[in-house]
Amino acid sequence: MRTLVLNAGYEPLAVVSFKRALVLVMNEKATIVERVEDVPIWGTTQIYDRPAVIILTRYVRIPNVRNVPVTRRGVLRRDGHRCGYCGKAASTIDHVLPRSRGGRDTWQNLVACCLRCNNVKGDRTPQEMSWTLRLVPDVPHGSGWSVRGTERADPRWEPYLALAA
Repeated sequence: MRTLVLNAGYEPLAVVSFKRALVLVMNEKATIVERVEDVPIWGTTQIYDRPAVIILTRYVRIPNVRNVPVTRRGVLRRDGHRCGYCGKAASTIDHVLPRSRGGRDTWQNLVACCLRCNNVKGDRTPQEMSWTLRLVPDVPHGSGWSVRGTERADPRWEPYLALAA
């Protein structure tokens, strides 16, 4: 089981194991906001609540620079698994400016793409094909991208992740 850790200002910080979360709570560095009902943790002398979401008692300063690494899975997720050209279900990614012409692996140059559009486009640009992009590719923002582990979110986390988006 995983636990969402919130900063003192309710900003999502990290996803940790429930054991690490319980240690933070026991050392009074965090308090439990949401708990998993009917699944307590049995200690030798006491029964503890299993934390689903905890909040730190003191604010932790986070550097503003949190680079989101470019991955195939990330591009597909950013674009909602929809082709950037036709809107059908996407299973591949495409370089807007092809690699053969100096296109780089950046958030701004990659879009989700269906297999058909990817094969038809080949090593040409959308302008050469008279195609338009359905979206402007950009670096994704929000806590869902900067906090690792939230893609497999517990339903109890949704209100806290939505606050930071």
